Amino acid sequence: MPELPEAETIGKALDLAMSGKKIEKVEVFSPKMRTSLLVLPDAGLVGKTILSVRRRGRYLAAFLDDQRCLLMHFGMSGVVRIESGDVPRRKHEHIFIHLSDGNIFKFECPRRFSLLEVHTLKSPDTFPEALDHLGVEPLSDDFDGPYLFEKSRSRKLTVKQLLMDNSVVTGIGNIYATEILFASKTDPRKAAASLTMKNCTEIVKNSKKILLKAIECGGTTISDFRHVDGSEGKFVLNLKIYGKSGERCPECSAVLQSISLGGRNSCFCPECQK
Repeated sequence: MPELPEAETIGKALDLAMSGKKIEKVEVFSPKMRTSLLVLPDAGLVGKTILSVRRRGRYLAAFLDDQRCLLMHFGMSGVVRIESGDVPRRKHEHIFIHLSDGNIFKFECPRRFSLLEVHTLKSPDTFPEALDHLGVEPLSDDFDGPYLFEKSRSRKLTVKQLLMDNSVVTGIGNIYATEILFASKTDPRKAAASLTMKNCTEIVKNSKKILLKAIECGGTTISDFRHVDGSEGKFVLNLKIYGKSGERCPECSAVLQSISLGGRNSCFCPECQK
């Protein structure tokens, strides 16, 4: 599932390609992704101008000039493209949004867990209420050591689960939580409530460092993730331990181990991560 760096990369590309363009036509080929797409052709989108595309957590919002937005999430296998109408429709492309420059926004999702909905906004510069449950952005000043320390108090969950709790900090999933905790020399099984302020400060520092590097590399391609232009994220070349259970630790040469936490596979070094 795309995490924050992948969503950020896609959002920047869509903002460049879609901002200032008018919607000229909406075509739906399949009725359902996470929610029904059938409402979109009659949602009054034609003639509206896309002002910008911005990210919140793993969501993107294309802001329209009528105080609404197109809210999207890529689920497990969502891919969006901006292409000429000359490119034939692919089997799992469920919706086309025709733009005034002649290009088409296309949303593909073989597993149909993705989301594309219209939401009304309280004000033109705010994200929809549907995202009010999300926690702080990890690259913002609000995410710091004292914040993470306070959120970890009396929480009956592991540090890995805390980092992946979108109500605490939004956008960090399994890939980046694994890499962040390895860089922080913290065992993913460690109780969140046992973290010290020093632990939290180190985790926040590495969160920002790793996420920014991943954005610079265009995200991480493990299976389904693709950019708007079809290319793959290159941060996979920088992964230290994610997906490498049974291999040798790049720092100490111990055998990397794997456990399940919250239903997700968690790779760690039994020597480096205490």
